[in-house]
Amino acid sequence: MSDETTTTAPGRAARKTRTGVVVSDKMDKTVTVLLTRRMAHPKYGKQITRTTKVKARNDHDARAGDTVRIMETRPIAKTVCWRTIAVVERAR
Repeated sequence: MSDETTTTAPGRAARKTRTGVVVSDKMDKTVTVLLTRRMAHPKYGKQITRTTKVKARNDHDARAGDTVRIMETRPIAKTVCWRTIAVVERAR
């Protein structure tokens, strides 16, 4: 589910962009986004799913269950260094 891309602007380092699902929106301006990626097991080769939770600045009014696109940015708070770019799909 995680689209791994990098974007660059002139004179700026590459920024990571990911797509994930909002699992919590209980904080004021922050959402928790679940990022999933598939990888092969190092020894057995079976495809397994790994998940990571990151906190992102919520500028696009994302709610729990929404699929959002987030971009890496400078540290905004102690644990927040991502921000939402767009809401890809709203939760039903």
